[in-house]
Amino acid sequence: MAALSPARGRGAQSNASGRFEAAQSEPFDDGWTEHDAEPGRIETTLLVERPKTIINKVASEDIGFGRSINPYRGCEHGCIYCYARPTHAYYGYSPGLDFETKLIFKPDAAKLLEQELSKPRYVCKPIHIGGNTDPYQPIERGLKITRSVLEVLDRFNHPFSIISKNASIVRDLDILAAMAKRGLVRAALSVTTLDRKLARSMEPRSATPERRLQAVAQLADAGVPCSVSVAPIIPGLTDHEIEAIVERAAAAGAAGAHYTLLRLPLEIAELFREWLAAERPDRAARVMSLVRQTRGGKDYQSAWNVRMKGEGPLADLIGARFRRACERARLNRDQAALDTSQFRVPTNQLDLF
Repeated sequence: MAALSPARGRGAQSNASGRFEAAQSEPFDDGWTEHDAEPGRIETTLLVERPKTIINKVASEDIGFGRSINPYRGCEHGCIYCYARPTHAYYGYSPGLDFETKLIFKPDAAKLLEQELSKPRYVCKPIHIGGNTDPYQPIERGLKITRSVLEVLDRFNHPFSIISKNASIVRDLDILAAMAKRGLVRAALSVTTLDRKLARSMEPRSATPERRLQAVAQLADAGVPCSVSVAPIIPGLTDHEIEAIVERAAAAGAAGAHYTLLRLPLEIAELFREWLAAERPDRAARVMSLVRQTRGGKDYQSAWNVRMKGEGPLADLIGARFRRACERARLNRDQAALDTSQFRVPTNQLDLF
């Protein structure tokens, strides 16, 4: 479904009702939209969530972590391909524009984490931060919920990994560098494309590709083990950049790199097609054709061990190219495991505040 007027600075072209809503709505073109001057602006709305726990257990077989923390739901970066968009439907919001404009934050995250880590039966295992939505999206600058979580992990000597596509991760370099010296942290920056114009359209409120690579260099210089996530690779749109991104990652000091293929579950497929039609109409049909070639003729396959990398000759070729690029750049070598042996519950109760 086409949007009547794209919102300025946002990724999605529309705001279709979520799949769980009783009433469905769609835009209607009365003929005036074509002559309207400027796209409208949608302000960001912040909503509070107070969950009972903050550590999520992850059961997926093809994800490299078993526990995660997500300080935020929804993401102002507005990445059109974001696999987390469908989760907004569970809250009665649209995976479209609502996902990037109605943001849910967890003010009690640090307090809940302290409580969970202090339980007598708690067993320390690495926690991943940002597995769903970005922990360093723009609202973190004011709310500082991610930083409060890192402060708790630091006090407990608890190992964690963290991923973002925002260069503002370096604001917490003091904590990250200190914990890296103790073998307690790994960081990753997502770099989807080196094309500044494409990134602006596809990831409208994230950091530029150059700033992300600069953040990789800053982290590496401070001794923080850092990798680059080339994700998602979009056949026919960004796959030609695989080698260049890996080379730039290595030059910036990254220790490793990994990738995923474009995933289009549930509402994302329609949102992505809308975006292609509006932003890349000359190649929209070809991109979707290539996507389906990696997904058994469908827009998406949800099976574990297939959803991340796809299948078929094209998916195999992308995987082979990526592995070869990493070999040439000497990435993914000798990555030490995060150390769980240092975990401790602070004995001085004042350490918890």
